[in-house]
Amino acid sequence: MKKSQIPAEHGDGIDRRGFLECMAWAGTGVLWTVSSGVLSSRAFGQSQSKKDGELYFVQISDSHMGFNRPANPDVTGTLQAAVTKINGLPQPPEFIIHTGDLTHNAKPAEFDTLDLVLQSAKPKQFFYVPGEHDLGMEHGKQYLERYGKGTKGQGWYSFDHKDIHFAGLSNVWAGGALGKLGPEQLEWLEDDLKGQPSSRPIVVFAHIPLWSVYPQWGWGTEDSEQALEYLKRFGSVTVLNGHIHQVMRKVEGQVTFHTAMSTAFPQAVPGAPSGAGPMKVDDDKLRSVLGVAEVTSQMNPHSLAVVDEPLAA
Repeated sequence: MKKSQIPAEHGDGIDRRGFLECMAWAGTGVLWTVSSGVLSSRAFGQSQSKKDGELYFVQISDSHMGFNRPANPDVTGTLQAAVTKINGLPQPPEFIIHTGDLTHNAKPAEFDTLDLVLQSAKPKQFFYVPGEHDLGMEHGKQYLERYGKGTKGQGWYSFDHKDIHFAGLSNVWAGGALGKLGPEQLEWLEDDLKGQPSSRPIVVFAHIPLWSVYPQWGWGTEDSEQALEYLKRFGSVTVLNGHIHQVMRKVEGQVTFHTAMSTAFPQAVPGAPSGAGPMKVDDDKLRSVLGVAEVTSQMNPHSLAVVDEPLAA
């Protein structure tokens, strides 16, 4: 598949340099729209009117309930700020997808806190996939008991909504440096997709990216190529991930990859000397790097645009 080229300048006035700068920091949550098989997203505060047949949903990620270090001693507060953004949308989204690391230590009290904060969100339907921090000492028992009902294996599942097929994958259980889906889940995914017409838009969401963002830091999934092989016959595929705590996007052929920012703390850009892990910024700048993003994707022709809208705004 040929990687699409980012235009030197978009119609919104964002040049390539500005795009790359925004790409690293945009996005605590993302509002997604599906219309005529094309997914696009926009800043949470931007006015818009909903058209018949369109689907609106929000992606959040890496809330890390229970984290309490200098990078962010109040992760509950920043998650609540994201919920406030969601509740302020002019058109309420139909559901929220959380792409993993709901908690930091997989303790019951941390899951309780997450549930309490999300209770205040106007959308009442949630879809989850586990992050590696949700496994804990019980290897995911708490997560599966709370959020895994009706799922397969270690928390994977699929559903249809407004003629869009969604597949939630679990790629954090292998314990290696990289994410891994494993043969059982890959076999399930192949079978799950067989019954879908190639014209149906597909949305895949998992915690660890399904493309090699930076394997040296474990930012990739070792057997993702097989999953992508099953997806290549579809005309519109969007893959949503978390884990790396920053927005990055890539388009290859008909597949758009999107990683979301954390609601808890930032991480450095790939390859930075500081390495991966919670990154401390000045206290008065924290909510400027935990933001929401307008990310617009047009499948034909491919084009990308990202605009920051930090929580501090």
